[in-house]
Amino acid sequence: MLNIGIILGSTREGRVSPQVGEWVKKIGDSRGDATYEIIDIAEYKLPFLGEPGGDASGAAQWSAKISGCDGFVFIVQEYNHSITGALKNALDFLRDEWNNKAAGIVSYGSVGGARAAEHLRGICGELLIADVRVHPALSLFTDFENGSVFKPKEVQVQSVNDMLDQVVAWSTALQTVRNK
Repeated sequence: MLNIGIILGSTREGRVSPQVGEWVKKIGDSRGDATYEIIDIAEYKLPFLGEPGGDASGAAQWSAKISGCDGFVFIVQEYNHSITGALKNALDFLRDEWNNKAAGIVSYGSVGGARAAEHLRGICGELLIADVRVHPALSLFTDFENGSVFKPKEVQVQSVNDMLDQVVAWSTALQTVRNK
């Protein structure tokens, strides 16, 4: 059974990524094609790359968690037309652990988080993460109440399932590359 990590891309107080991540996990769990797990980067207390300090055990745990995944779904919120600094740092913190794995992106923001998702695609390419085409983009205006309560439109469920179909297929295929 594949292990798909659902990575929450924000560490901010009052963030809504846990709501979105749980929704994606519920959809994934109902499929029975992989084990889906929420991975909250806030729990790892990673120092900024290159700066002294931080929790060395958190970095080791982060490495082990990402190594154990066959693929990912990134929950990405758009901040200033890009991904959060915390997500960029978490991605940069590792290298080989990301290689030859697949990822889907679920983004949200005023324009569905599209600009953040596009930035993340470039980063994925450098880390040898094969990002899939289907991209559920959630609008702060139609999929959230008051910008803080997640209430996705029904059409979004099909979009997530289509994305997960691709993540599972690519994750399965990329296992052969990693097992050489």
